[in-house]
Amino acid sequence: MNVDVAIIGAGTAGLNAFSQVRSVTDNVVLINRGHYGTTCARVGCMPSKVLIEVAKEFSRKQHFEQFGIAGSDDLTINRTQVMTYVRHMRDMFVGRVMQGIKNIGDKNIQGSARFIEPQVLEVNGEQIHAKKIIVATGSHPVIPSDWQKMGVITTDDFFEWEQLPESLAVIGLGAIGSEIGQALGRLGVKVVGIEKLSTVCGLSDAVINTIAIKELSKDFNPLCLGTRASVSKNTDGRFTVATDNGQSMTVNTVLASLGRRPNLENMGLEEVFGLDLSDSSQINQNTMQLGHFPVFFAGDASPLKPILHEACDEGQIAGYNAVRDTVTAFKRRVPLHIAFSEPQVVMVGASFARLEGQDILIGERDFVMQGRTKVMARTYGHLRIYANRQGRVLGSEMMIPDGEYIGHFLAMAIEHNMTVQDLLLTPFYHPTIMEGLDDALKSIASQLDNYQSGPVLRRLSV
Repeated sequence: MNVDVAIIGAGTAGLNAFSQVRSVTDNVVLINRGHYGTTCARVGCMPSKVLIEVAKEFSRKQHFEQFGIAGSDDLTINRTQVMTYVRHMRDMFVGRVMQGIKNIGDKNIQGSARFIEPQVLEVNGEQIHAKKIIVATGSHPVIPSDWQKMGVITTDDFFEWEQLPESLAVIGLGAIGSEIGQALGRLGVKVVGIEKLSTVCGLSDAVINTIAIKELSKDFNPLCLGTRASVSKNTDGRFTVATDNGQSMTVNTVLASLGRRPNLENMGLEEVFGLDLSDSSQINQNTMQLGHFPVFFAGDASPLKPILHEACDEGQIAGYNAVRDTVTAFKRRVPLHIAFSEPQVVMVGASFARLEGQDILIGERDFVMQGRTKVMARTYGHLRIYANRQGRVLGSEMMIPDGEYIGHFLAMAIEHNMTVQDLLLTPFYHPTIMEGLDDALKSIASQLDNYQSGPVLRRLSV
C-alpha cells in the first residue's frame, strides 16, 4: 500500500492530525491498536471531572445547616450508583468520539505499526509505504511490574470500578492523583496520600504549595510528602503501604498515579532512527518533526506538553506539515495547567521555579476574606502573580476557588504581552472572584518605578 500520509494512533492528537491531512488529500490511513475513544474521554479528563463534580455537590452538605437547610445528616452516598453514573457519562463521551471514528470509514486500520524504514511501516504483516508518517500513539500509566502483578490499579483501571472502596492509598500526588484522591475523600472513602516530592499538583511556588497541602490534608488522612512508598498484599486481599519515613497503613485498594509514559515500545524507532525514547529534545515542538526525517510526533507520544489542548495543537501542526513540501513552525500557546481540586490549582505562563532568582515583582491576594468566597462559603485559597520591572505579566501560580477563569484571563494577558497597568483598566465586577485578581495586580502596580497614585483609569486631555 502506498499513501501520502500514515497516522499511527487514533486519539486526540491522531484525529486532529487526520482532519488536517484529509483536508488536502484522501490518500491517508489511520492506524490504531487497542481501544478507541481517546485517553481524555475514556480514562482521563472527562470521567475524572464527573467524579469530582459528584464529590463537590455532596461536600456542600457541610454548609447546609448554616444556610438554614435542614436534613444534611440524612444524606448518604450510594457507592455503586456513583460509579454507575461516572461510567454512564464516560461511555457517552467515548460514544461521541467513536462516531467520528465511524466517519473515517476504510481509511481506518486496526493493528500495530512498526517502522521498517523511515517511510515504511509494517502493519498486520503488510507493508505501508508513506511519504510522511505521524506518530500519535498516546501513553500508558507508569506502574512498577510487581505492583501491577499484585493488583495495584492505575487511572486506566479506576473507572471500571463497580463501586467505591472503603479505603484507598493514592501514590503520586500530581494533578490527577490529587484530584481523584480528594474527590474520593469527600465521598466518604478513607484516603491515604503519598508523594515522593515535597510539593503537590506540580506547584513550584512554596507559598501556594503550603496552601495546597493545608487544603488537601482535609481529605487525605494522612498526607505523606517527601517519602517513597512500598506496597505488599496481605492474605485477606488488602494492601499494606509503608513509607520511607516509617509510616504503615492498611487499605482496600492502591491507586498508582505516577505519571504516564509514551507508547513507543516495539515500534522500531531505536533501530530505524537511532532514537533514544527518553529524549524528547529530538522533536521540534514548533514543527513536531523528528530531526530532519519525514516523521512527526504529536500528543502524549511526544511527550512535550501532555495536555489535551496541546495534543490538539500538536496533531494539527503535524498534520499540516505532513501534507506540505515546506515545514512551517508555529508558536505554541502560553503554558496553562489546571488541577480540578477544591480549590483549583492553576499555573499559567512562567512558573515560580523558572523565574526564581530573577528580578521580578510579586503581587498576591489571600481569598479567605474575599467577598465572593465569603458568599459561596468557600473561604480559602491564595493567588500569586509574577511580573517584570516594567510591569509585564510573566506568570502565576494559585490555589483558589474557580481559578480556571483567572488562569485563562492571565493566559490571554501573557500571550499579548500585557502589563498590570493594561489589566487594571479592565472592570472587575463586584462581587466576583476576579476582584481578587484586581487586588493582586494593584499590589504589583504600587511597586513599579513609574507608579502614579490616583484613579486607575486612562487620563484624558482636558
